[in-house]
Amino acid sequence: MKKVLIIGSGITGSAIARELARYQADITVLERGNDVSVGTTKANSGIVHSGFDATPNTLKAKYNVEGNKMFEQLSRELDFPFRRNGSLVLCFDEAEKDGITKLYEKGVANGVPQLEILDGKQVRELEPHVSDKVVCALHAKTGGLVSPYEMNIAYAENACVNGVKFLFERKVTKVAKKAKAFEVTCDNGEKYKADVVINCAGVYADDINNMVCDKKLHIVPRKGDYVLMDKTCGYICDHTLFQQPTKMGKGVLVTPTTHGNILVGPTALDIKDKDDVDTYSEQLNELFNKALKTVPELTKRTIITQFSGLRAHEDGGDFVVGESDVKGFYNVAGIESPGLTSAPAIAVDIAKQVAKALQLAANDSFVATRKGIPHFATLSNTERQKLIDANPLYGKIVCRCEMVTEGEIVDSIRRPLGATDMDGVKRRTRAGMGRCQAGFCTPRVMEIIARETGKDMTEITKCGGKSNMVIGRTK
Repeated sequence: MKKVLIIGSGITGSAIARELARYQADITVLERGNDVSVGTTKANSGIVHSGFDATPNTLKAKYNVEGNKMFEQLSRELDFPFRRNGSLVLCFDEAEKDGITKLYEKGVANGVPQLEILDGKQVRELEPHVSDKVVCALHAKTGGLVSPYEMNIAYAENACVNGVKFLFERKVTKVAKKAKAFEVTCDNGEKYKADVVINCAGVYADDINNMVCDKKLHIVPRKGDYVLMDKTCGYICDHTLFQQPTKMGKGVLVTPTTHGNILVGPTALDIKDKDDVDTYSEQLNELFNKALKTVPELTKRTIITQFSGLRAHEDGGDFVVGESDVKGFYNVAGIESPGLTSAPAIAVDIAKQVAKALQLAANDSFVATRKGIPHFATLSNTERQKLIDANPLYGKIVCRCEMVTEGEIVDSIRRPLGATDMDGVKRRTRAGMGRCQAGFCTPRVMEIIARETGKDMTEITKCGGKSNMVIGRTK
């Protein structure tokens, strides 16, 4: 059986793994972190872009529009949160209204459906809380929202059920082409042979490419800060609100999330350190002040957390997708915005290319559907009682802010590619994502992880490595 190695288990790596599982092959995913969705994907705005922003005839434009169309079916098959809420690009200056027209024309050229230009009054009829200074807007009805880490986990779990192997804490240190096969070496000394290697390493994709390819890539980590606001201000907007790009900058967005919060961001700062996700008050204050231009009644009193993520900006400015100058080595690199939206379409394309190159037969036993963890907070009382009757652990609330039960936490640990740390549980269940930011539920979640995994409490980490929650016992 032909062997395929995928480097990276973010949204593109996991999506490709799932699509390749439709064929008969020995597929392994190598991930430097201790879980899926621990890099760029987890710190994402969760916007399903309609496709008006990308330059026509680029891979970004192509995959954005194709990917956008796939979300309804995917969310049904893989059971992850998705909502088509639409987006608005706001113009605040009469002198810059032609910029909205140009965005509209770009969207039409990209094949984006259901675009229209609204005047200020029409915008405020849709979104009463936007600034009175808005003079017009581009309305893209096909814009949407998704939970990025839940989407990533759904893809990975489905791939795993279909036979894909995920190996964590494997940082790739060397890729070499030997005869007709590749040899991939990890930092623990393990070596893996493969007929095909697919590079989905995010901000490290240039490092991986440059180990084996003559045509070099250069990726700059582009840092973006976000502010997450409490659900009490969820009334602020229903559409995703973009600011029109101007000569003064691209502005920031204000958007609801699939879980009812309001998210503000991101900033854009090119840095050198590919692991730097620290946040600083200066950038966060600048971000919030820019957001006030869109919705003046935003208040810092409703902020519950802030975070940052890194986007992989390749010097060429477009996605790098497809077979490289080395036969059998495929790049999926430079996947910055609209990468999340594009991932489903990229995955289908790459899987077809690899299947054709290796002459892979169809996997007739492929299972296309996956059922996620039932979220107690979103269920009716009848549905809740049915769950509790089947499993009494669903009657025990652990996280009060998000109403997460012990049953959900246990499920998150026991299911395929189950959680092994606090952040893993959080991404799968939302335990700790509420107003108190895990101030109440942390000890209980730790106890459940310890019980389910057989670990001592001192071994429980926040996010793997040396991020131990406690270092010893006082009594």
